[in-house]
Amino acid sequence: MVEEILSLAQPVNERLVIKRNRHVPVGNNYKTEELKRLCVVSGIHGDELEGQYICYELNRRLNEHPELLRGIVDVYPALNPMGIDTMQRGVPFFDLDMNRIFPGNVNGAVEEWIASQLIKEFADADFAIDIHASNLFLREIPQVRVNINSAEDLIEYAQMLDVDFVWVHQASTVLESTLAYSLNSIGVKTLVVEAGVGMRITVDYCERLVNGILNLLKNEGMWLGEVDPVRQPVVSADRAVSFINAETSGVFVPTIRHSSQVIPGEIIGRIVDPFEGKVKQECVSPVIGLLFTLREYPIVNEGSLIARILGEN
Repeated sequence: MVEEILSLAQPVNERLVIKRNRHVPVGNNYKTEELKRLCVVSGIHGDELEGQYICYELNRRLNEHPELLRGIVDVYPALNPMGIDTMQRGVPFFDLDMNRIFPGNVNGAVEEWIASQLIKEFADADFAIDIHASNLFLREIPQVRVNINSAEDLIEYAQMLDVDFVWVHQASTVLESTLAYSLNSIGVKTLVVEAGVGMRITVDYCERLVNGILNLLKNEGMWLGEVDPVRQPVVSADRAVSFINAETSGVFVPTIRHSSQVIPGEIIGRIVDPFEGKVKQECVSPVIGLLFTLREYPIVNEGSLIARILGEN
């Protein structure tokens, strides 16, 4: 059932409306307060569209077989509806990254108040999955990112989501102002999923993640339907992540497939000068490992991120 969870007056007789689609087991044999609850959240960043297809496909499958559901699944495709409508990463007019203001402030500015109300909305959930894509510049393999301080509680569930990689971040790299950090801090087991590239939909990635969400539901006794076998992801744990950055400006041309295994000295791409017809930099891997991030947008400046590689032990 689609319902509004938040509505706020805007100028020129418009309203900001955030909605959810709630799926509950059919019949009268269940008490809502006794059921496990999963929240699937997307659209915090308006230029990340992979989650739109994931929400569509998950809603479609749950609608087809409500008799197989044994828990509550709430799907929120657009936490930043104005951003999605205008294809802007942040909240329009405010120039604000919505994922930098949680847990919000009930007495704060408009967006801080909205963040505080969203935390209340999710607070009694057992699990949450916060779906992101990359930005316009980088392509990511399907992965789950977790704070090292929460890893002991979350890795088990991350491995259920049919991703290639679980990246355990050091605490110093995880912002405390994100939705995931705020929810984990109040006991809602929250996984951040990242896949694909900004402003695009990678259908095969999305369908894998839908299968992974159903797999998590099945493992938690919330779904009785069939799911496809899921991949066993690589878990970063103590494995180092190496970064390759541009040393010059130019046009980046990859020479290797995203998600490949690379070895030290292997060329992953070249930065070329279209005026002089010269190669300005060969971007080479410093380690052996998994190429899990690769530059998608060709124009680069000095310092631009080209790739991330998960090194082997």
